[in-house]
Amino acid sequence: MDTLFFIISKLVGLCLQVETWLVVTLALAALTGFLGRKRLSASLSAAAFLAVTLISIFPIGEVLLAPLEAEYANRNIPEQVNGIIVLGGAESPRKTLRWNQPQLNDASERLIATASLAIAHPESRIVYAGRSGRLLDTVSGRAPLPPIAIEVFSSLGIDPERIIWEDQSRNTAENAQLSFDLVQPAPGEIWVLVTSAFHMGRAMESFGAAGWRNVVPYPVDYRTGSFTGGVGWDFSSNLEDLNTAIKEWVGRLAYRLTGR
Repeated sequence: MDTLFFIISKLVGLCLQVETWLVVTLALAALTGFLGRKRLSASLSAAAFLAVTLISIFPIGEVLLAPLEAEYANRNIPEQVNGIIVLGGAESPRKTLRWNQPQLNDASERLIATASLAIAHPESRIVYAGRSGRLLDTVSGRAPLPPIAIEVFSSLGIDPERIIWEDQSRNTAENAQLSFDLVQPAPGEIWVLVTSAFHMGRAMESFGAAGWRNVVPYPVDYRTGSFTGGVGWDFSSNLEDLNTAIKEWVGRLAYRLTGR
């Protein structure tokens, strides 16, 4: 059932991507033009042009991400920290495998913040939760991710013996449940959860549903700034933020409906 949910979620995510709808609109414009429906073809082309223009100029995705990132804005860490959980997603596996050197992506703050917390709390354990979340890797049965995060932590002077790698989970719900099953935290232990700010709300709900208690949120990797500061011409960045926002809002709804 978990694999079915994972596959469906990835297929739905693909359908929700803005570029998917742009391609479909342009394809329909070309088809209707070929069939002689010139007015409809022109309308579809104009709609695609308008969408690309608006996305290029205005940070619409940031507007949608802002309320998600504001949920857990304060990062108050208690003196006693038994463990730190960091969710995967900061790695660039293809680049790492090609260049034989750990490579990170835009979410690299997850590992940086975890390393900082681990140094400040040397008594704490570290749980790195996540394997590849790509649908192709699950379907094709590809080999698991290389230990990128562990290599990064080790290079920063953190003892690998402190690190537990939960390397089976493919999404947030599995991050929470499989980490809980692996660690079996004691009732009084305090664990700090590190993930991207826009993702923290869904992560906290999933960890609560999986049985975690006394979890302290530590959001990082903020994607939003002032709206006026983001107005300009940046199609690729704005498109990425918009896709991220749509994915997160829909993902949160799906998780709540399914009790994950």
